[in-house]
Amino acid sequence: MRSLRRLAGAVAVAMLSGPAFSGCGTPAAAHVMELPGPLTDGHELVPAPRSVGLSATDSFAVLPQTVVAIASESDSVGLVARHLAQLLGRGLGGDPLRIQTGDGEARNAIALRIDAGAIPAEGYELSIAPGGVTISGGSAAGLFYGVQTLRQLLPASLENGSAAGRLSAPAGRISDSPRFEWRGAMLDVSRHFLPARDVKRYIDLMALHKLNRLHLHLSDDQGWRIEIHSWPNLTTRGGSTQVGGGPGGFYTQAEYADIVRYAHERFITVVPEIDMPGHTNAALASYPELNCNDVAPPLYTGTRVGFSALCVQREATYKFVDDVVREIAALTPGPYFHIGGDEVERLTAAQYRGFIERVEKIVHSHGKRMIGWGEIAPANISPTTIVQHWKPNANPRAAVARGSKVIMSPANRIYLDMKYDSTTRLGLTWAGVREVWEAYDWDPAAFLPGVPEESVIGVEGPLWSETLVTIRDFEYLAFPRLAAVAEIGWTQQVQRSWDDFRVRLGAQGPRWRALGINFHRSPRVPWK
Repeated sequence: MRSLRRLAGAVAVAMLSGPAFSGCGTPAAAHVMELPGPLTDGHELVPAPRSVGLSATDSFAVLPQTVVAIASESDSVGLVARHLAQLLGRGLGGDPLRIQTGDGEARNAIALRIDAGAIPAEGYELSIAPGGVTISGGSAAGLFYGVQTLRQLLPASLENGSAAGRLSAPAGRISDSPRFEWRGAMLDVSRHFLPARDVKRYIDLMALHKLNRLHLHLSDDQGWRIEIHSWPNLTTRGGSTQVGGGPGGFYTQAEYADIVRYAHERFITVVPEIDMPGHTNAALASYPELNCNDVAPPLYTGTRVGFSALCVQREATYKFVDDVVREIAALTPGPYFHIGGDEVERLTAAQYRGFIERVEKIVHSHGKRMIGWGEIAPANISPTTIVQHWKPNANPRAAVARGSKVIMSPANRIYLDMKYDSTTRLGLTWAGVREVWEAYDWDPAAFLPGVPEESVIGVEGPLWSETLVTIRDFEYLAFPRLAAVAEIGWTQQVQRSWDDFRVRLGAQGPRWRALGINFHRSPRVPWK
């Protein structure tokens, strides 16, 4: 999925000094172009809801005495209530708002209700009046997404606690539900390791935009990033370096489980990826028996791809795969396990297919649904296995014909590690330079011949880290394009247009600055 063999020489790494500067080190103001354009329905929400009607005159005031009202303290609804109470209390510069339970009426309240019969599972209805707010969800996830919409209707001062004791949202009604069930983002923590606190920050930014899948690329040639008790050298040796020769790092199983829990509390499912049979040098360097010649290669800190592969003829390899899948599956309550499968140059087609088909059985034996990059499509995989499309010149229709679903991640559209333009210091160019409008202006259901909408489970924006070191680097290439991915995944195609989106996107500027996001000031967006 990287095709880095097309790149020559070392990659440049830029340390971005703050949200006021672009990736090329030029003050962002120099790039801003004021572009006029009306807001659809007068709202500034990203992603755009299905139905919006807001008042220009009436509003609801959030005050320190406002309460969050729920019928009972169930685990899921209580979780959303606590999230909202903490968000609003922090925004007002004080303690969390009080949570009131019971069926009685509450004054100046934000009421959270589940209405599973009338509202889609991830959908919600938000009703705002001067006297109170009601958020009804088809599930707790729907309630959470309704809370994120309310959040965007409140001033950006909510995000940094500078609201001086009062916040207000326009009165009105919003009815909403997502287009696709899979609305994802991928972090490559293998090329450059991100500490758990930075992954959690990325999760928070995903949650604001109603994304619900975090794909963690946990192993590659340059580093193994998750503790495996039965194969300890994977982290002690394989996790000890990264691109450029830095110190690397890894998550203990407790740290990984904490990331999974943190994401779950924000209705995001973690999807672990252990890339195999290629992209495996960190594992091969850790254990000689995974190599056909019983010789462990040296650790690798470059960016070339395609040179490594597990010894698929050996039973020891499948014992290794089974142990790794077993341990990670036990830590991951979500239903998915990603096995990679891309860019394998050292195996024959028959060896590759045999490996994929055997590993699928291992994944199933541990109660997980397999996902793989597009190269797995020709193998005889189960209809339950999901294919992640990335190669511009490939088509997974062979797997689709057998019943598989597809995650759309076309590199020439939503690979977030591509440069914005020729002056961007971070990122790569092998799939082209991609401004935010190019990441936004396409339809997953019409992108590939033979892959209709019913076969598309959703979209995901991968972010590879060859040139990225700090969380600020990751943020810079992700935003604003990750917001485009979010709207593609959530909003109905008929409701989407670039001219409208760029105005709503520009309205996110104050909120993103309040959150301290290091985002690219696209000259095509009228940033507020």
